[in-house]
Amino acid sequence: MSFLSQSERTFVDRLQCGPKRFEFSNWAGTFRCRPLLYLAPSTETEVIEIVRIARRHKLRVKPVGSGHSPSDIACTSSIMLNMDKMNRVIAHDAYACTLTVEAGVRLHDLHAMLQQRGMALSSVGSISEQSIAGAIATATHGTGMDYGDLSSMITQLVIIDGLGQRHVCDKGNQRDLFDAARCSLGALGIITQVTVQCEPSFTLHAVQTAENLDNILNNLSEVVYSAEHVRLWWFPHTDDAVVWRANRTTMEPKPSPETFFRDTLYGFHYYQLQLYKARFTPDDIPHLAREHFNRRFNRQIEWVDDSYKVFNFDCLFPQYVNEWAVPWESAAEALRQLRIWINAEARKPGGVRVHFPVEVRFVRETDVWLSPASGQTVCYIGIIMYRPYGKSVPYKKYWRVYEDIMRTLGGRPHWAKAHQMFYYDFVRLYPKFGDFVDMRAKCDPEGIFVNDYICRHLLPPSHPLTTAAVAESTEHGPQLTTENAKL
Repeated sequence: MSFLSQSERTFVDRLQCGPKRFEFSNWAGTFRCRPLLYLAPSTETEVIEIVRIARRHKLRVKPVGSGHSPSDIACTSSIMLNMDKMNRVIAHDAYACTLTVEAGVRLHDLHAMLQQRGMALSSVGSISEQSIAGAIATATHGTGMDYGDLSSMITQLVIIDGLGQRHVCDKGNQRDLFDAARCSLGALGIITQVTVQCEPSFTLHAVQTAENLDNILNNLSEVVYSAEHVRLWWFPHTDDAVVWRANRTTMEPKPSPETFFRDTLYGFHYYQLQLYKARFTPDDIPHLAREHFNRRFNRQIEWVDDSYKVFNFDCLFPQYVNEWAVPWESAAEALRQLRIWINAEARKPGGVRVHFPVEVRFVRETDVWLSPASGQTVCYIGIIMYRPYGKSVPYKKYWRVYEDIMRTLGGRPHWAKAHQMFYYDFVRLYPKFGDFVDMRAKCDPEGIFVNDYICRHLLPPSHPLTTAAVAESTEHGPQLTTENAKL
């Protein structure tokens, strides 16, 4: 860091965190990078100074939360910001039922902050490890036909742009920046504060039942409106599925029926061992789907608890995951096409064998520019291939066919996932994509927040910043690595 002045070095040394040659890895272990600097600011003033240092020395800046995104969206070989110290409550408006917090607050801490004040998020995704800013950066979502994604729950935010300028925006002030920044992929700046629209705290009554996939698909409209929150899990290689329904209730709490033997010892540890062995005997995979459905899911269970505890569930161990949103009217067709292909592969010697489950969720349309639910109510369909003990498994052929199906049905990929959609695809898919690209150029004219992910998905191939990002990777070392899993 000889290029830094003495005062800059003193400042950077004070914010340095982690080991000297820190290597970042996302939760799934599929992407890694080694940033030049790994800093942990605790104030907006420090964030602004970091941006100014980056401008002076032509460096890049990428904030990171929990690293749960199964893509390289947070990777950089330049300056990485750990936002964990920016985790304070700024304001509470009991009348409006809002809470303003710093951007580094993790969702599990946010739940506790809200509960103390008699409030809760209206809908939550499967996990709560993410920071609030990281969650809205990619339009993280739960499920419910009358409930939007987390980005749509933001009523105001503060963002530091690529010139080191601070902006406070909401629907009445800098509306375009607000609608762009609520799902920004980290391309517009560093969000430092958000105000979240909540509702009075509530309890959920969840009922989980085993059902036939064809019955679900033939009556999908009835199913998705059968409760306030509905999600489905289909077990590939079978016609078995699980429907999870949850409604607000005044019932007394009733703990989750999970048990150590069935759900932890068998459902987690033994299942991971089975999948590890199936790397060598993939024809065992269809049997595993049937076995686990019959032993763990072929029954009705119900429980009552605080809302966020019911929304969240254990995502088990590291995994490759892909998820796209299609117009919800196309959900049944997408699942039928995917089942036809999986069943055809199962009949082939050496064909593709896939892991369960396929997860299906529903999200109300929003006005956030780059939310996959922008302008349309959608069905998210997520597929998975677990990485037992961190080992690679074949997944690319499955991904390719799945993406082809979703693409032909007007699907939009979840921004947090690794996917094969690019600039010209998004120009066609998002009415406001061109406006977002213009906003990115206005907020970050020097490309402070550009990395490989932003170049690949938001910029046209001929854009000068694409070349600059390649040069940065060459100068400061490899930007990221990913496994070359077999097809």
